[in-house]
This record gives sequence, structure tokens and C-alpha cells, in this order.
Amino acid sequence: MSETKYDVVGIGNAIVDIIAQSEDEFLRRESIHKGSMTLIDADRAKQLFEKMGPTTTVSGGSVANTAAGIAGLGGKAAYIGKVFKDHLGAGFAHDMKALGIHYPTIAAETGAPTACCIILVTPDGQRSMNTFLGASTDFSVGDVDEATIAASQIVYLEGYLFDKPPAQEAFYHAVKLAKKHNRKVALSLSDGFCVDRHRADFHALLKEGVDILFANEVEATALYQKNSLEELLVLAAADCPIVAITRSEKGSMILSQGKTFKVAAEPVAKVVDTTGAGDASTAGFLYGLTHDFDLPSCGRVAAICAAEVISHIGPRPQTNLKKLLESKMPTAFKKAS
Repeated sequence: MSETKYDVVGIGNAIVDIIAQSEDEFLRRESIHKGSMTLIDADRAKQLFEKMGPTTTVSGGSVANTAAGIAGLGGKAAYIGKVFKDHLGAGFAHDMKALGIHYPTIAAETGAPTACCIILVTPDGQRSMNTFLGASTDFSVGDVDEATIAASQIVYLEGYLFDKPPAQEAFYHAVKLAKKHNRKVALSLSDGFCVDRHRADFHALLKEGVDILFANEVEATALYQKNSLEELLVLAAADCPIVAITRSEKGSMILSQGKTFKVAAEPVAKVVDTTGAGDASTAGFLYGLTHDFDLPSCGRVAAICAAEVISHIGPRPQTNLKKLLESKMPTAFKKAS
């Protein structure tokens, strides 16, 4: 593989997260499916915003959060995702660039406003996401920056972005460009309901040339329609050279070349908010992979990053991840540096 400027370029929905703590009764009253992501329109977003409690607003989006995690670990990240030329869009672009993330996407001047996600966090730390996709759904082939893909070791695709045909076409185009420049492709399944909508298309995309698959146990079960963990692991391993499946407090499982590695979850004093846990986990894994860690060590970095994120409100790290990793994995960190 030729020399690259970035470890990872992520392609996904550029979203601003609006987060508030909530009781379960509010979810029931508003018919919100706890622990999952629901697509909503602009009117529903406005309605929920007016009813929810005090909020915290941060730039988000699944793969954007992963890019932020990679940058926090000291890695080099790039991101491609569409925003509108409005206040939220300008804030999103500023936040990405302030983290040192290369963000080449030009804001749209026509169409829907910048996407937002209303996230309600219940006392048990579960997050229920209500997403207005806005400008992010207008993502198309023209937004895929070949120069950035050519300059990145891994192209990381967000399953959430896969809803509209132009975005699906853009995914295949990104995979084609990655293969043209001898880059690896990673895919996140994102959400069980997302898998239900696009199961056949995700299978086709895997066959197109995905090298690394990220999923939690629910998403993997939805993709392969097998309730047995052993069965779905066999099927996943046959589809992809590297598969990483997270299992919440049970840790994670990594499959590659006929081997299975089990990685324990990192202990957490209290789970405050699970928003962004999978994104942080993926950031740790991809950082390790692009810095020559072995797969079990990649899993350990992933667990450390996920534990940091679920210990506070919000989907992005609030601790210096680079120092955290140095303290917990000094030998591996020294090698990466």
C-alpha cells in the first residue's frame, strides 16, 4: 500500500446532536422506541425539542464521532458528509476542523437544512435517537472526494447513510475508488432497523469488497437472520476478512482468518449515556489497525474508548484519549507513536 496522509476517511451523515436526559415515561408518552434510532421529519423534531428538558448540543453523526475519536487518539482522520449552509452546518464544520479532522465537503446552498438528532437518555444510560436527516440525505456521488480516499488507509462507510438511492450509488462509487487506490473498506451496520431496511443491499455491498465489518450483536443477528451467535459468526466470517462484533457488557468478538478473539469490556464505575459507544469503539479499533496493533490489542483499544464515552453525557470523548491509552496500554502506545 502506498504512503497515505490519513489513517481513516469516514463517509456518513453529518448530524448535530441535541441531547437531554429523560424519564422512561416521556418515551412511552411520545411513542419513542427505547434504545433505537427512529427517522423523523422537521415538524416532529421541532415538537420533541419543545417538549424535552435542558439540552446539550454537540456535533455528531456516527462516523463523524468515530473520526473525532481517532483524532483524539492521535490518529489522522478525514470526514466526508453533507451539511447545509446554515448555523448548524457552520458549527459542524468548525468542530470537525477544530479537532484536526480534514473536512473537504462544501456546504449545500439549496435544499434541506443541516441534519439534527434529538437524543433522549434515560436513567439506565440507554439512548433513544430521533433523527431528522435533512441535508445529509442529499449525499451523492459528486460529494465523494477521490483525493481524500486515495490519501487514506481505510475508507469507513456508515450504514445509516444508506437510505436513499443517490447515497447508495455514492457508497459503491467510494468502494470502487478505494479498490482503485488499493485502500481497505470498512462498513458499520449502524442499527438493527437500518439492517432490516437494507439487508439485501448490505449483503451485496459486502460482496463488492468490504474488508472490515462492524456490528453489534443485534445488527449482526438482523443481517444474517440467525438467533444463534455461533451460526451468525460463521456466516459473517465467510463474508468479510475482519469482523468485529460488540456485545455491550459482554465485551466483543473479533473474527479473522479462521480465528476468533474474545475481548472483555473495560470496567466502568457507572454507565451514564451509551450514546456513541459503538462509534468510540470503532475509533479505537481502526486506530489500532492503522497503527499495526494485533487484533486483540485493537479490541482492547476499542473497549477503552467505549468505556470513556459511556461514562458521561455525549457521544464524543471528554478525556484525553491519547493519555488514557498511554496509561492503560503503554507498550502498544509507545510502538504506535
